[in-house]
Amino acid sequence: MTAAGAARGEASVAVITGASSGIGAALAQAYAARGWRVVLVGRRGSALDATAMACAQAQGLQVVDPARLRLISLDLRDRQAWCEHAVRLLQDWGCPQVVVAAAGISHGVDLSHGPDLQVAGEIMHSNWLAALATLSPFIAPMRARGSGTLAAIASVAGVRGLPGHAAYSASKAALIHSLESLRVELRGSGVRVVTVSPGFIATPMTAGNPFPMPFLLDAHAFARRALRAIDRGRAYATIPWPMAVLSKLMHVLPRALWDRVARLQGRKPRRAPEDDPS
Repeated sequence: MTAAGAARGEASVAVITGASSGIGAALAQAYAARGWRVVLVGRRGSALDATAMACAQAQGLQVVDPARLRLISLDLRDRQAWCEHAVRLLQDWGCPQVVVAAAGISHGVDLSHGPDLQVAGEIMHSNWLAALATLSPFIAPMRARGSGTLAAIASVAGVRGLPGHAAYSASKAALIHSLESLRVELRGSGVRVVTVSPGFIATPMTAGNPFPMPFLLDAHAFARRALRAIDRGRAYATIPWPMAVLSKLMHVLPRALWDRVARLQGRKPRRAPEDDPS
């Protein structure tokens, strides 16, 4: 927030993308319950309205207060539109304390089907490039202020390649490494970069998975743990902790052994390229 805002006792600001549902919606509600001003960003306007009402109720209100909740209905792949919104936000509410890039999509791809390359491109754009675009407008203002936290939701799937996840695993691996680069670049600036890697979280994105999901966690339980990691400025946090143990094992398994183990994992269903991403 601005110095004037701090003098007026204004609440801290959190920007949450992917706030229409799932992890993003749960994070938005968790910050609202803390009394923060929250910027909700999502593609689906009606779902965003529902999240805003849940946030208002978490704040003890019966209606959405635009002084405490700001809604931006937007596809983050439109980087120019997002930059314009970010500039207005910086002017109106000042530099946020926390920005969380939580938007993303997940679909299985079969690289033997040429049309699936379009789906793969959408996944990379949404999960990697749009996440970086989310954080980009706030890097310089946070650095100038000397404080702030830039966070993004990665995935354990980014640790190793999984069958049917040639695009999703790649997108999350790219995000993990890009955040690591950013963290190193900002070291000593007062700006913290946090990578949160969930295991299986009960959201619309995982609802159609036709395979077992060990350590499945409720989205709101995940959000509470993610907030603790963000508060502490942890460089990398895997949630829940049993999945952290499993992901470390995944990381060190020799390729020949991993190939045998990974083949036992069920495939994510494919999506027809003409369908709208979820």
